[in-house]
Amino acid sequence: MSLRVGDIIRFERTFTAEDVELFTKVSGDEGSHHVTPDEQGRLVIQGLLTATLPTKIGGDYSVLARKMTFEFLRPVFTTDTIRCEVKIEQFEEQGERTLITASFICQNQNEKEVLRGDFSGVIPYGTSSLYSH
Repeated sequence: MSLRVGDIIRFERTFTAEDVELFTKVSGDEGSHHVTPDEQGRLVIQGLLTATLPTKIGGDYSVLARKMTFEFLRPVFTTDTIRCEVKIEQFEEQGERTLITASFICQNQNEKEVLRGDFSGVIPYGTSSLYSH
């Protein structure tokens, strides 16, 4: 599937306590709010774990990120379902690669924004070009 300027890609995810535990081990982000459940039995998701949502586009389209900006607006909990909407702002072929820029908004199940930002990067045409730029 080819992307075009103006395309919007949507997906959602509910993070689990196991996701938070694994990310805690990998990142070392062991804030008490990430390891001790609140009165409702929820953990607060690490901001950078939440930020993995828009990076899904990188995996789906082989984007090598160059710049990413995140604005964390409110906490995300293990019971929240987060919907991410990514809008392609630039998709321009240049030689052996394509430049891509996108903006994104993530909302919880109550339609409250939890994260927004943008990213830019390149999509190389071949494996050899991954390491030549």
